[in-house]
Amino acid sequence: MAVGVFDSGLGGLTVLDAVTKRLPDVPFVYFGDNAHAPYGVRTPDDIFKLTTAGVERLWAEGCDLVVLACNTAAAAALKRMQETWLPRDKRVLGVLVPMIEAVTERNWGDNSPPREVAVKHVAFFATPATVASRAFQRELAFRAIGVDVEAQPCGGVVDAIEQGDEILAEALVRGHVDALKRRMPHPEAAVLGCTHYPLMERVFAEALGPGVKVYSQANLVAESLADYLTRRPEMLGQGKKAKFLTTGDPRSVSDRATQFLRKKVVFEAA
Repeated sequence: MAVGVFDSGLGGLTVLDAVTKRLPDVPFVYFGDNAHAPYGVRTPDDIFKLTTAGVERLWAEGCDLVVLACNTAAAAALKRMQETWLPRDKRVLGVLVPMIEAVTERNWGDNSPPREVAVKHVAFFATPATVASRAFQRELAFRAIGVDVEAQPCGGVVDAIEQGDEILAEALVRGHVDALKRRMPHPEAAVLGCTHYPLMERVFAEALGPGVKVYSQANLVAESLADYLTRRPEMLGQGKKAKFLTTGDPRSVSDRATQFLRKKVVFEAA
C-alpha cells in the first residue's frame, strides 16, 4: 500500500513530513534525485528524463501512485508525462493543483467557467524553470479571472537550503521579495511555489509584511492526497515498507536530511 514521493532533492521532505502525519498508516517511499539537483536551472527535456527515471524507480518499490513533491518537475514534466508516457495502471500527481484549489477556492473537478475570486493580486515565488513554464498562471486562468500574478524566479535559494546555509537562504529570499515588490508593491497573497520554501516561510512572511496571506504547499498537498486516496483507494500500491532513496551519497544526504527535518533520517542508494 506504499505511495511514492519524488523530489529533485530535499525540498520534498516538507511534503513527506506533512503527508506522513496526515496518513500515518500509509508507508511512503521517498526518492531524492540529489545527484542532479537542482532541477530549476535545467531544460524541460532534461527535467522530463530525470523525473520519469525517478518515478520508474518508485514503481519498482511497489508505488503505483507517485506524488511529484517538486514544483519544477510538476510544472515542466507532469503534463507531458500524463499525456504521452504514463501507463493506465499508474498515477502521478503534482503539487500545483492543491495550491490552485486554495487560491481559487474551488475543487479541481469543478469544470465550470472561470470566475472572479477574492484575491486579485498574487505574488508567485518559484525556481526559474517553474516560473518559465508559466504552469501556475495557465492553470489559474482556467479557473479564475481578474487575477494579476507577478512571478519571481528565486535563483540560488534551493542551492542554499540544500547546502544548509540558512543565512544565505534568508538573504536571498529577502532580496527576491524586494525585487517582486518593486513590480507589485501590494500583493494580497503570496504563493510559495517550491517545496523547499516552507523552511523559509517565516522569512517570506516577514519580508512581505502584514496583511499578505502566504500559501505554503505541504499541508495543502497532504489534505489533497488524503482526499484522493479516499476516492481512489485502489491506487495504494503493493509496497509495504517506508524508505528513503537517493541518487546522491547516502551518508551525506542522510546528514543533511536529518538537519532538514530535525529528526533522524537514513537514506539508501537508489
